Amino acid sequence: MCIGIPMQVLESSEYNALCQAPDGTRVVDTRLVGQQPAGTWLLVFLHAAREVIDAERAGQIQNALQALEQAMAGATDLDQWFPDLANREPQLPEFLQT
Repeated sequence: MCIGIPMQVLESSEYNALCQAPDGTRVVDTRLVGQQPAGTWLLVFLHAAREVIDAERAGQIQNALQALEQAMAGATDLDQWFPDLANREPQLPEFLQT
């Protein structure tokens, strides 16, 4: 299984970018998303950027990865990592509501 990690571009060249990852900096292949300016958030799989994302989405993904790490360590109360989902009733997608 491959998990996408949000990373923020620090500096960029034509085909690569130096990005800030949760555990340090990484050189990321940007040929699929093109050269990106510093500050841009990328969703990175196996050292290659697959998607340009905004800061809010990057935060949601980082929270989900934190929740996964906590769950693997035995935690059961994960609501803090999903503030957009906690304390609300589940809703069907629009196409299933009819």
